[in-house]
Amino acid sequence: MKAHQIPVAHTPPGGYGETFPPLILGNCTEPLVQGAPDLRGIWKTIRAERAGVSVAADDRIMFYTERIEQCGDRIVDCGGGTIADARADGTEENGVHDVWVFDFKTPIHVVASYEDGVFILRPVGLPGIEVTRRLDADGHMIWTRPDLGGLKVTLERVSDPI
Repeated sequence: MKAHQIPVAHTPPGGYGETFPPLILGNCTEPLVQGAPDLRGIWKTIRAERAGVSVAADDRIMFYTERIEQCGDRIVDCGGGTIADARADGTEENGVHDVWVFDFKTPIHVVASYEDGVFILRPVGLPGIEVTRRLDADGHMIWTRPDLGGLKVTLERVSDPI
């Protein structure tokens, strides 16, 4: 099954809650596109910093877990109660069209792309903001959120790729 044959998933009203939704791309057999980092699996935060300063051990980001599915040029990120489902083809049309993680109501539109082994999200209407995910030399995922005070999160894969 190809990525385009699977319906786009969206966050349910109020978010998906404490448990990840069923796999969205689970039946997809299309290989990842060239240049896509393999971010598939469940990831947990192991450290985080804002503006270069370590966050407190009780900061909510230290308890963050997300699940990433990929197939072809499609990527689905479930985390914080939201589902961000996009084709990483650099177009607004095929980007994320969902809701903001902080209220589960405010619409968001985000262009997604894979560039030089990095997954990049560019929110429409916020020029210069790039949310990135990449793998480091140790296989950890480095997630940057310049829109959240220069947040940099290092996550460890805690499952096999999905």
